[in-house]
Amino acid sequence: MNHLSKALPDRNFSIIFLFAATLFTSATLMFVLQPLFGKILLPLLGGSPAVWNTCMVFYQSILFLGYLYAHFLSTRYSQHRQILIHTALILISFLALPLALPENTVPPTDSNPTFWLLWTLFLAIGLPFFVVSTTAPLIQKWFAQVGHHTSHDPYYLYAASNTGSLIALLSYPFLLEPNIGLANQKSDWSIGYLLLCLLIAGCAFVLWKSQQNINQTKIDDTETQSQTNNLGLATQLHWLALALVPSSLLLGLTNFISTDIASVPLLWIIPLTIYLLSFVIVFSKWNDKIHPLMVKLQPMFLLPFIAYAFINPADLPYWAYLILHLIAFFFAVMVCHGELAKKRPHTRHLTTFYLIMSFAGMLGGMFNTFVAPFVFNAVYEYPIMIIAALLLRPGLKKLSLNTDLILQILVPALLIVSGVILHATIENLLQYFDLIVISLIILTCLTYLLRSRPVGFAFMTGAIIFLALSLHDLSSHTIFQQRTFFGVLAVRDAVLTDEQGKPENYHELFHGTTKHGAQRLVTNLTQIPLTYYSRPGPMGQLFKEYDTANQDWNIGVVGLGAGALACYAKDRQNWTLYEIDPLMVDIASNPAYFSYLSQCAPKASIRIGDARLSLEKEPDQQFNLLIMDAFSSDSVPTHLLTKEALELYFRKMKPNGILAFHMTNRHLSLKKVLSINAEALHLAALIQEYKPQQDIPLVVATDWVVMAKHAESIKPLSLSRLGNWQKMPLYFDMKPWTDDFTNIVNIWK
Repeated sequence: MNHLSKALPDRNFSIIFLFAATLFTSATLMFVLQPLFGKILLPLLGGSPAVWNTCMVFYQSILFLGYLYAHFLSTRYSQHRQILIHTALILISFLALPLALPENTVPPTDSNPTFWLLWTLFLAIGLPFFVVSTTAPLIQKWFAQVGHHTSHDPYYLYAASNTGSLIALLSYPFLLEPNIGLANQKSDWSIGYLLLCLLIAGCAFVLWKSQQNINQTKIDDTETQSQTNNLGLATQLHWLALALVPSSLLLGLTNFISTDIASVPLLWIIPLTIYLLSFVIVFSKWNDKIHPLMVKLQPMFLLPFIAYAFINPADLPYWAYLILHLIAFFFAVMVCHGELAKKRPHTRHLTTFYLIMSFAGMLGGMFNTFVAPFVFNAVYEYPIMIIAALLLRPGLKKLSLNTDLILQILVPALLIVSGVILHATIENLLQYFDLIVISLIILTCLTYLLRSRPVGFAFMTGAIIFLALSLHDLSSHTIFQQRTFFGVLAVRDAVLTDEQGKPENYHELFHGTTKHGAQRLVTNLTQIPLTYYSRPGPMGQLFKEYDTANQDWNIGVVGLGAGALACYAKDRQNWTLYEIDPLMVDIASNPAYFSYLSQCAPKASIRIGDARLSLEKEPDQQFNLLIMDAFSSDSVPTHLLTKEALELYFRKMKPNGILAFHMTNRHLSLKKVLSINAEALHLAALIQEYKPQQDIPLVVATDWVVMAKHAESIKPLSLSRLGNWQKMPLYFDMKPWTDDFTNIVNIWK
């Protein structure tokens, strides 16, 4: 009787609650720590994407090492030995608490800081993050061995882990960041980490006390031994592909959204939410019913996406264009992750399964971060992974080399070749634009017939996307395009109607979807500043008002663009231009694209690097005028808007110096941040939200703020009749932005 009682499985719900709570807490801490520590490093290294990319590679690499540790520990040691080793690791990790940067942390100024950043991250959070990363596979493996009646399939606990990730993801920008400063976030995270360690200890206690029946264990071993023999290389590679493609697709879509759709703050949260939600759904008990439905619905919902998503985004509002891509992404990750969950192995291979998943995630991150920016001149990894996701639809393994398969490959290839031939032979292909679009839509409808053939469906979709992208590039008249860590820069040839009603060519500069400058090409008009820097606008008014006083000024400009501001330069003035992206300097310095710099300020000094880091090296009280015009697509890096940043700017300016801040933005009310910080620092400030009174070519609406320590310095502007300069409105619904506290949500328009 005693032997039989031991063989009965445990049905205690509290065990499920304990293990699920541990996984939930672990995932929450992981997804809070990533943005938290990224923000801590911003003031040291500037807000360049390279910082975030390096951090992401660190997180993914540590996650993989954590899964590797969990796999090694659970397959090489007994249950009791596992508990002892993991306890020792947790105790060692307490040395890194509370979270803080190492003392006297200073990044190198004469070399690439990547390895310094990785080492700093390792010293500061390496051990705690490693412990957190081990939790998902190790705790599920322990649960599989405690004798609960659901221990044979512990994968549903992965839903609890991803629910924690999802809640942390949504709560950080909307709850934690707006209400808790970085200092308190660090201490609160340390408390949360201690709670996690207690929960892990509880799970270890349950495992330690569990008494597995020896005969049952032998039966399990016999059953799983046959499954071990079936776990071949092809199966593991299939897992790898099913996890790698959605990981790369997530990063590719996020980059594509901010580059080609709209640079909207926090927009990246939506695809990441969908990505995590897919794990919650597919590893639940509902996947057996949901997965076949997703496979069936995917081709239907892809029809409008394939037909329209890459041709001409300007024809749709950005939110409608965004919805097309999000729906396609949702079905892609649901099908891939659904297949992954469907093919999950017996618990004996649980840690192997998660190890391959984490390795795939790391590979996807490295491909998008370190390979794609150097191989492609736009975000082409995104459509490539869409095609890869369609290749992973069920049915691919049933392939054999026959006439049907050859046709599935040959027809899309001939379609691409035909498009290339048409482009090469027809001089003005755009005159047939509507006909080509209709043809692509018809072809898209025909792809639906291939939905049960993954190769044909994927390759035909790829051919249509390739032709659509080519048509879009052709219609945009792009004469130069290149991609760096800082985004996609493009120079385009466009046509305007001049003052006499005649067509006139001009060049325009784009960073992502945002225009960063333009120049007319007619000889007598090339030195006229345009767009946000026009003579009728705020910058033209400022230089005209101080025309007699600024003959010998030292002027600094943060953010180069096409170089239009340089055409306000005078012979005796000293101009220093700061730009973080070397490619932007190359474009602005090339007269074939823009000639502002070469014509107006050929002797201007150019400093490459982050604005705050570059300005720190300059002597105090150097500038009479400092112009802040730093944008990443449509966004101003937050670390350039904080109270500490303003203090730095005024430290580098003369006592009567003027700070001019460009704050044109489609989505954020940046004037709130500047107004509150100006009030906190007792600065005089004026604002002009300029709208052209008449239709002047390439003169656009733009918003500027000017600040000074003394009101007398900017009083001439307030008295001027050149423009409508007003006192900054006062706001009382938000704290000043600092390096410790920012709140994007509160300034959303």
